[in-house]
Amino acid sequence: MADSPVAKSVANRPLRILGICGSTREHSRSALAVKLCLEMAAQRGGEGRILDLRATELPLYRPDREASSDHLTKASADVDWADAMILATPDYHGSMSGVMKNFLDYYWEEFAGKLFGYICTSHEKGLTVMDHMRTVVRQCYGWSLPYGVSLDSRADFDADDQIKNAAVERRLKMMAHDLVVYGAAIRGQFLADLAGEEPSTYAAAYRPNR
Repeated sequence: MADSPVAKSVANRPLRILGICGSTREHSRSALAVKLCLEMAAQRGGEGRILDLRATELPLYRPDREASSDHLTKASADVDWADAMILATPDYHGSMSGVMKNFLDYYWEEFAGKLFGYICTSHEKGLTVMDHMRTVVRQCYGWSLPYGVSLDSRADFDADDQIKNAAVERRLKMMAHDLVVYGAAIRGQFLADLAGEEPSTYAAAYRPNR
């Protein structure tokens, strides 16, 4: 990792991981999976925070109208705080939930240089759902883990909301590890490039004096 002061600031503190829960269901299994993954990341030295889009209701994104609300202020502060993110959503007709898409519509440059992981609650693996979220992140110059975690709320959880599928638990542990390790490397290098003068890096487009 580069040895600039900004890169060292990431290396010398816990990696900040924001889990975004994109379900409006009261007892969301995708939200439970996010919480578990963040707990696993904390065991590896990460620091987690949850943005629950059921509780934090964002106004509908309008490109021709500046939105203002306490909930949007909180969401934006959380996004700025994060070094890496987990996007979690149920499968709605082969894509992400409306609240998740609305959340993503608000941001662009804020995602650059950050690593994203994906969780989907689906009875059909949720592959297209995670591909749609991955496409959004790529358009915003964020980085993505090359896999996601798919959950079946009926088969993978018991009556006490505990994960009973060992394979899913292993995948969540893998995601927690990879977010902490690769997230720190990517974020540190991006911030180093941002503070530097090298023109042949995509971080150059995000420099304040560009």
